[in-house]
Amino acid sequence: MISQQACEKLLLEGRQYNIEHHILPSENAVADRLLARGVELKDAYDELHEKLHAQPPALQVFLGLVLSTAAFCNPQKMQEVRAARSDLSNVNRQIARKADELAALLEQRSDLHDTSGFSSETHYHVGDVIEAASRDNYLFQSYVQEKLDALRGQFDLKYWPSLSDFMRELASDAKKTEMAATDPLTAAATAATRPSKADFFKALFASIEENSAENHGQLPRGFKLTDRTLASLTSCALDLGPDELVDEAYVKRLRQRERKGTE
Repeated sequence: MISQQACEKLLLEGRQYNIEHHILPSENAVADRLLARGVELKDAYDELHEKLHAQPPALQVFLGLVLSTAAFCNPQKMQEVRAARSDLSNVNRQIARKADELAALLEQRSDLHDTSGFSSETHYHVGDVIEAASRDNYLFQSYVQEKLDALRGQFDLKYWPSLSDFMRELASDAKKTEMAATDPLTAAATAATRPSKADFFKALFASIEENSAENHGQLPRGFKLTDRTLASLTSCALDLGPDELVDEAYVKRLRQRERKGTE
């Protein structure tokens, strides 16, 4: 009972802080789930309290990791993240194609300026584009404009890349790009091609490792929870129904797969 009271007190305090500061409503929603399903978490709270209460603020830190992981690395969010990854890849392909097309058009326009007897009075120097694009940038006007003008005066057109060269470089950059997650939690949660409840566990494991004493975090060295506790926390944090609950056998199989994947 003491263990549960201690854990729920931390959840309530964190919830109240978020409300007062108008932040993290999604984490508060997870805290509400844990508080509502306290009966299911009694044994989990006993284990957490036993392993973490002697090293403040480890218990608070861990509960915070559960809240944030459930709020931002749940199956629905991970499906959205995977869709965004696909969108980013598609956008890069479009940029590559359109930049190549624009490079060809810019080159054609340059040739027509040289051979047609007509000029369209458009940008021809990369410096023109930089200056025009920065016309509303006070810092550029104050600190860069004069130096750029000096460079343009010192070096004529042959020293600068053409506008078509610029476009081809943008196309090349978009073609050779490699997709990578910007943080270890996203990387872990999206390692698999298809979304599943395993995404949450992978993100939580990565978060625990990131906050461990080995990485200068506040969770004790060698901290590890039983499969049963992880299953209970996950089922409640993700608000899984009776037909969706994960059990300790599921967590055990997942951990075994993760170990094999790193060997």
